[in-house]
Amino acid sequence: MSQVAIITAASKGMGLACTEKLAADGYQVAILSRSAEIHDLASKHGGIAVQGSTDNADDLTRLLDATLETYGQIDVVVNNTGHPPKGELLDLTDEQWKEGFDLALMNVVRMSRLVTTHMSSGGSIINISTFGAKEPSLSFPISSVARTALSAFTKLFSTRYGETGIRMNNILPGFIDSYPADKEIINKIPMLRQGTPAEVAELALFLASDKSEYITGQDFLIDGGLVKSI
Repeated sequence: MSQVAIITAASKGMGLACTEKLAADGYQVAILSRSAEIHDLASKHGGIAVQGSTDNADDLTRLLDATLETYGQIDVVVNNTGHPPKGELLDLTDEQWKEGFDLALMNVVRMSRLVTTHMSSGGSIINISTFGAKEPSLSFPISSVARTALSAFTKLFSTRYGETGIRMNNILPGFIDSYPADKEIINKIPMLRQGTPAEVAELALFLASDKSEYITGQDFLIDGGLVKSI
């Protein structure tokens, strides 16, 4: 049987690109999105869909149950999600911080609890994070902090479950053109352009595949050279 991939926030942008790339490579896909269009997308790629949100534990459970009921296995998970609230650092409320951590950290923690026992023969968990995990930005304060915490969680998960053959890695995109950036931002990127969702999906496919079977616990920048830290 073909390998099975779960992709969340799959209806647009990087999530959509990952869905299309993995499906084209022969994966059976189980996808999640708040949008009702997710059902048509699943039908187009011969997969299944659950309408729901990455920050809702019950929706993630429904996705897991539907995947196992349909395919009986899980080999790959791509944890994509939305954007946490933005604002002036000390003006952000407790509720906004909690919302952001639910969206950008707890989505992975919860999904990991759900899928790990069903990946006993190994597999790959890929988290779509952000360059802010390496170089925090005041433009995206909650995202930067939550995704830095995600990098720590990924290290801990990889240490704990490496012997099982389950790998976890993070993709850290820079400015991707599903959200257009202004000229000032683009001029700060050494390659002088934004990345594309398709380029992110290519990296996700590599991390999903056996070609990366000795890679775990890592952060992969895909940012056109934007981050300068070593």
